[in-house]
Amino acid sequence: MAAKLLLLFAICRLIVIVGLTLNPNELFHVGIKSQYPQLIVNPHDIESVSTDFGKMTFTKPLAVLNPETTNDISKLVKLAYESPHGFAVSARGHGHSINGQSQTANGVVIKMTRSSTNHHSMPKVFDKLMYVDVWGGELWIDVLKSTLKYGLAPKSWTDYLYLSVGGTLSNAGISGQAFNHGPQISNVHELDVVTGKGDIVTCSKDTNPDVFHAVLGGLGQFGIITRARIALEHSPQRVRWIRVLYSNFSAFTQDQEYLISLHNQPRSKKFDYIEGFVIVDEGLINNWRSSFFSPKNPVKISSLGAGGNVLYCLEITKNYYEGSNSDTIDQEVEALLKNLNYIPATEFTTDLPYMDFLDRVHKAELKLRSKGLWEVPHPWLNLFVPKSRISDFDKGVFKGILGNKTSGPILIYPMNKNKWDEKSSVVTPDEDVFYLVALLRSALDNGEETLTLKHLSNENRKILKFCKEAKIEVKQYLPHYTTQKEWMDHYGDKWPKIYQRKMEFDPKLILATGQRIFDPNFAPNAMSW
Repeated sequence: MAAKLLLLFAICRLIVIVGLTLNPNELFHVGIKSQYPQLIVNPHDIESVSTDFGKMTFTKPLAVLNPETTNDISKLVKLAYESPHGFAVSARGHGHSINGQSQTANGVVIKMTRSSTNHHSMPKVFDKLMYVDVWGGELWIDVLKSTLKYGLAPKSWTDYLYLSVGGTLSNAGISGQAFNHGPQISNVHELDVVTGKGDIVTCSKDTNPDVFHAVLGGLGQFGIITRARIALEHSPQRVRWIRVLYSNFSAFTQDQEYLISLHNQPRSKKFDYIEGFVIVDEGLINNWRSSFFSPKNPVKISSLGAGGNVLYCLEITKNYYEGSNSDTIDQEVEALLKNLNYIPATEFTTDLPYMDFLDRVHKAELKLRSKGLWEVPHPWLNLFVPKSRISDFDKGVFKGILGNKTSGPILIYPMNKNKWDEKSSVVTPDEDVFYLVALLRSALDNGEETLTLKHLSNENRKILKFCKEAKIEVKQYLPHYTTQKEWMDHYGDKWPKIYQRKMEFDPKLILATGQRIFDPNFAPNAMSW
């Protein structure tokens, strides 16, 4: 294999030396003739990476790489960097992007997840040091399974665990633990990264910090994460999972903000997970995301005396260990709940193993797949909304633009800005507390015009237009823009740093071109703020 790889590079160097003019497609044919086994161009593999979870874009790459080591990725990127013609390189984890961010039409998609064709080492748990080393393409579900064997688990999660480590760290990685532990990028000790020059860099806050901070939340623009060292904590065994309902938005947000203000309190005096969701559709109150309301506890909006057609659900959990503190869990929960102002008699509770709670969305996924409702377009929109304007957002969007029909969960929960590292590439609203609002909707072809891809996409545009006209300074999470100006506005004061990092770590604009942040034809001297 090494000899074949060397042959490929020898051919490419020959192209450089003698000045042969090959376009990228011809370049890959040269690679195929050298029979480099990890560079694949068969239609099935090409097709498998040509779309993503969003199902709204379809872009065929020229080839697919199944790497076995960080070195394989480094050599490919270095080849792209040194080639006179160049080609794009895009790392793909589980392909859970929405707008084709992991796709490229003029290059190679690197399949980072573990498969039968690549044999990366399993997560290595250092239980005494309380961290785990994992391959960048490892799925979080497999990280969890490995650490639970030692009674340990990562601190911060995403709601869905079948996502790659490198993928979520390239965005931020958030869920209901973020108010307490920060996003996943705030719980990383060390990384191995392949930069856009093909260099392999080990980095942390103290070693090569510029690379470290650039790639965390960097949308794949500055390097490909091939190893991450993740902080661990002692894992609880069980979870008390509670949901309460509100008809008053102000009471709902005040309670959420009160609960996240307890983040520095001892664990016994705070919840471990805080999220919420908005119910604008009668049918969705008993949907897959709120399944424990039914069938034993079916809930109807009309039965709750809600003012209007909107309800709000607060979702909270208390982790505990069987035997040690299970006797006191009831008292701890009761003490916290007595300070909240939810609708009386709308408290719904269940107990389950910690693993089952964290993996709850996957179980829902299996149900949706069985009904053919997973492989449909997902015009999702994720926004960070400043606390000071969340009430205006409620009036204009939840009670306005959305009407009373939607086709998926609408999450809303606050986070503490001081849990986010400002040195990372992520941008958030400039307030101490900001909300995630995630419209996780699916486009359905069931005859209802309001659920079509066209309608939902137009609705997303209306929401963004409303925020702009109302001067609500939202920031997109998992951002998608189509012009350079929009990206510059998104990054705001951070744009000069983002551009500087791009020129330093990926000066030929090779990496993650599907994000559409940097136009290869844009003159560098015109990129100033």
